[in-house]
Amino acid sequence: MITRRDFFHSVAGAAAVTAPTFRKDGLERIFSATSAVTRRSPQEVAQDEDYWMQIQQAFTVDRSLINLNNGGVSPAPKVVQDALRRYVDYSNTAPVYTMWKILEPQIEGVRRRLADDFGCDAEEMAITRNASEALEISQMGIDLNPGDEILTTDQDYGRMLTTWEQRVRREGLVLKKVSFPTPPPSMQYLVDIFEQAITPRTKVILCCHITNLSGQIFPVKQICQMARARGIETIVDGAHAYAHFPFKAADLDCDRYGTSLHKWLLAPHGTGFLYVRRDKIKSTWPLMAAAPHMDENIRKFEEIGTHPAGNHNAIAEALTFHQGIGVERKAARLRYLRDRYMRHFEGMSGVQIHTSFDPEQSCGLSNFGIEGIAPAKIVEHMWKTKRIIVVGIGHPDATGIRVTPNVYNTLDEIDTFIESFEDILKNGIPA
Repeated sequence: MITRRDFFHSVAGAAAVTAPTFRKDGLERIFSATSAVTRRSPQEVAQDEDYWMQIQQAFTVDRSLINLNNGGVSPAPKVVQDALRRYVDYSNTAPVYTMWKILEPQIEGVRRRLADDFGCDAEEMAITRNASEALEISQMGIDLNPGDEILTTDQDYGRMLTTWEQRVRREGLVLKKVSFPTPPPSMQYLVDIFEQAITPRTKVILCCHITNLSGQIFPVKQICQMARARGIETIVDGAHAYAHFPFKAADLDCDRYGTSLHKWLLAPHGTGFLYVRRDKIKSTWPLMAAAPHMDENIRKFEEIGTHPAGNHNAIAEALTFHQGIGVERKAARLRYLRDRYMRHFEGMSGVQIHTSFDPEQSCGLSNFGIEGIAPAKIVEHMWKTKRIIVVGIGHPDATGIRVTPNVYNTLDEIDTFIESFEDILKNGIPA
């Protein structure tokens, strides 16, 4: 885990360059709180409300509403917001110099830290604006021929399916989507449905690390190794996985991996990364053209024209905040919050739970619904009556509401959600 000394040394240069005073209060609070619980298990810490109150105080969220849609985009802690403002202010003093010459090169420090946390070489890590950009680079960058097959599931993210469908229309490719129940019978079941759908024409497999619909975690390593043995390229959609629960690149063994950092890492909005296995960089085309001399350079995927340096530089503060908590503690807390409401409704008549309780198969993203009541109605009613934000999911295999709390959510907010859902379950929704 990063120490206070390591962190403050790493930012000292940036703080001096960017002039405004660097305020360490928020991070100091996190480090102090964490140092007091280091000898306790993540599961014990997950139930320590005094500890999590310190984390909650690091945010500037609107407590007049209850945001349980952090899976879409999460608020960043104040230390990240402050860093972003600092970088933007400094950029605007003379952007051709301050942004391009001073701040932009600092992306290399961010790259190294992200790569170290993910468990890959820095020369395999490109910083992008979101998971969609990272994944579309991968999807559009693989050379395919008419008749070649892409294999995925019908629960993958809509934008990624649309990307394949565009290539189908333009190039005569074949897109095959397998289905699975939520939750599935086992992790091996998810491997089997891919293996059984492979044909001699299968060239690419796209799978989610964790789905955005029900929070199902996939056995990524088994799927990727099975694919590699057959000469099939792999792309993993990790939009909801990174900084959500513990894993490293070696636990995946995939060719390409894309994620957003404004969800579970709590980084500035519009940040993500793309991992490409070193021996796949040259054969993967960038979305925006890069010069031939960059063919084997991971930075070719960052050739997007003028963009703010502050967004990607402030990832460093988000990463430090995340490491200050510890991903094991974060995952345990997210499962604790999830279980507080999911266990409450487990076995209740009329409740359909689409997320597994198995910690190997799920974490902080859950989906459940009420028989006979459309998810959109539940979403609307919760907002109108309690100012609770959740997401309606209409997929036939995962019809319900998606609930994604984060570390700043309080038990009182979770309990208010439970009361609201229970009221709908008992009394329905007035016409």
